[in-house]
Amino acid sequence: MTTLLPGSAAAALVARAAEPDFAAWRRNIVRLGGCTNPIHLVGTATVYDTTTGAALLSYGSDVYGGRLLTSCGNRRATVCPACSTVYRADTYQLVRAGLVGGKEVPEAVSGHPRVFATLTAPGFGPVHTRRERDGRVRACRPRRVGECCPHGTPAECRERHPADDPRLGEPLCPRCYDYAGAVLWHAFAGRLWHRFGLELRREVARRAGLSRTEFGEVARLSYAKVAEYQRRGLVHFHAVIRLDGPDGPDSVPPGWATVPLLMNAVRAVVGRVRLAAPDADVVGPRVLRFGTQVDVRPVTSYGRDAGERPASAGAVAGYIAKYATKGAESAGAVDGRIHHARDMVMLPVRAHVLRMVGTCWWLGGLPEFKPLGLRRWAHMLGYGGHFSTKSRRYSTTLTALRQARADHRAEQQRVSLGLADYPTVTVGEWRYAGRGYSPEAALLAASVREGGGLHGA
Repeated sequence: MTTLLPGSAAAALVARAAEPDFAAWRRNIVRLGGCTNPIHLVGTATVYDTTTGAALLSYGSDVYGGRLLTSCGNRRATVCPACSTVYRADTYQLVRAGLVGGKEVPEAVSGHPRVFATLTAPGFGPVHTRRERDGRVRACRPRRVGECCPHGTPAECRERHPADDPRLGEPLCPRCYDYAGAVLWHAFAGRLWHRFGLELRREVARRAGLSRTEFGEVARLSYAKVAEYQRRGLVHFHAVIRLDGPDGPDSVPPGWATVPLLMNAVRAVVGRVRLAAPDADVVGPRVLRFGTQVDVRPVTSYGRDAGERPASAGAVAGYIAKYATKGAESAGAVDGRIHHARDMVMLPVRAHVLRMVGTCWWLGGLPEFKPLGLRRWAHMLGYGGHFSTKSRRYSTTLTALRQARADHRAEQQRVSLGLADYPTVTVGEWRYAGRGYSPEAALLAASVREGGGLHGA
């Protein structure tokens, strides 16, 4: 679409306001809530009475100024703040329902053993970090004076880095850092989580004195997790893990199922999960595993349990929902895919991130690593897994939440059109016709996002 200067866009908006269809055009944009990149549809729809078959109402995209706009639905806050806010709210409700009930999950689920676990990535070389103890910032990496790496780079850093220091996450010696190992770990992080889930079921069964078959008859493990990028460019997994009866949240867990048992099982399994990286002849042998740092807390809304720091259900749900809308850009990477090697020259990223992107491109071009799709996920630093996932029986689904919202809006529309007393069905035919805004529409959408005067006009 044509790009206009802000003043020209405002003039175009004023001119648009003088047109007869301005009210419909404005509603078409305002109802999107500030979506930054809407989808354009053209077509028609007819509302029928399901009892008589009579057509009660027909409308087309011409009612909306020629095109019907619908939200892009992107989850990432850097791409569409408006749609990501909706996604974050839905994720919050999904996670919270699995902790305290609601959304067709019984409230009794709040009495089931559940923990909040953080599984970290291993270290692939020392990086600048910010360490705190008792509220005081400590030296980054104190070592003996004069101690150096094999490349002659000092192995110490005695600085107390501020939170916004751009060196945080950067390797002390880039030549010592195992970039190939870091990229391969990202490529297999999803499989490591899958193996962790399998091993955790086995471990809980073993601690309960049951076989895997017997465990499945009396209990079930459910989870919801999110991946969070760290400054060093690697993801951590934050997960709610819950122990239920055999039918999920609707059934009471067995008497042996306790929070301490689940916590100890998680800690034991994290250190045991291993995967062998492929094609050792190309990059050398590597064993992929989780990091040694693991944090496991009971999820509770009252008191403290077994001396552990508890996490409230609301805080856990908010934490997971927050990171469900973030991507690799939080580690300094880029939003979009990289299609050509030449594109890397102009990437606005720091040196460490560029090296990870370059390693993805190098490994992804080798026949042995083609199946991993590393070039496709170079902008994600090799991580191609889902950011937020859950097991089937954890709670409701995002699809169900979206459908409930759509049904509510449809009912509101039926009432406003005077069709609330009719059993109806809508039959429509719509096709894709582009996306984005004209300059004047973008100005109106921006005012909606910022809560400006046009929103309520």
